[in-house]
Amino acid sequence: MSGNTQSLSRKISGAGDLEGIVRAMKALAASSIGQYEKAVQSLDGYYRTVELALSVCLRRAGHAEVPPEKSSKAVSPAGAIVFGSDQGLVGRFNEVVAEMAVAALKELPGQVKTIWAVGDRMHALMLDAAIAPVILLSVPTSVNAITPLVGQLLIEIGAAQERREIVEVYVFHNHPKSEAVYEPLKRRLLPLNRAWQSKVASLPWPTKNLPEVIEGPEPAIEAFIRGYLFVLLFQACAESLNSENASRLAAMQRAEKNIKNILEDLNRDFHRLRQESIDEELFDVVSGFEALTASGSRGSRGSAAKPKPALAARIAV
Repeated sequence: MSGNTQSLSRKISGAGDLEGIVRAMKALAASSIGQYEKAVQSLDGYYRTVELALSVCLRRAGHAEVPPEKSSKAVSPAGAIVFGSDQGLVGRFNEVVAEMAVAALKELPGQVKTIWAVGDRMHALMLDAAIAPVILLSVPTSVNAITPLVGQLLIEIGAAQERREIVEVYVFHNHPKSEAVYEPLKRRLLPLNRAWQSKVASLPWPTKNLPEVIEGPEPAIEAFIRGYLFVLLFQACAESLNSENASRLAAMQRAEKNIKNILEDLNRDFHRLRQESIDEELFDVVSGFEALTASGSRGSRGSAAKPKPALAARIAV
């Protein structure tokens, strides 16, 4: 019996330690969600500003800066950026994006030359798919760390385009919907074709006074396109991190609930075993007392002498 209670005590202690770890990870995920939500919200205004600036520049340039979209029959080499996670405990966060990315990339008419996988977990999934060479990039640990990652991606994409290795670039990431609910999202980042140009150029200016483009629209268009691509990648990364932490928070909440249920069961079993052990000890004491009482009664009938002090002390105990 003591062995069972000792085993239960160790399990209760281990479950308590695990509950503390889960509670700490839950608090960390909850605090991280806030900063990524603010980052996504702040990007909306910046994105709108860049779009309006591009709209003015493209109208001034007469829609001549972006090359026309190729025919649907043309086959262009492609690259992909897939955002995932470095750590686990996020449910199917990585799998849903990987499945969508693999299915979409296999349907492309052109060959996929390069995949940039953000996160160890996503890197492993993309390697298993064996679609194209996979480059591993680390997941940012804060909002400030997103900018260097996006800068690195833009540099590598530009270098691959100069080498004529890729023409099209697609981005896959999880997009938060509400609380712990998210959905995988696909977006074509490049090329910026005629359809995109017409859409941006037709955006209405919010005031009656149109701005002037100093020193011509061409240099400004190039700068604003870099800013436009930067915003899209930054937004994708921030939304992915937001979804990751929301998924981890939900997983930690489920784990915390399960641990509490397990602790209740363990404590109930522990108290039951302790009570059974106490009952057995009481039964032994009562049985011993009854046996000594019966023995004393037989002795009193045979002799009128009083019980010896040692026997009386044992009975008292």
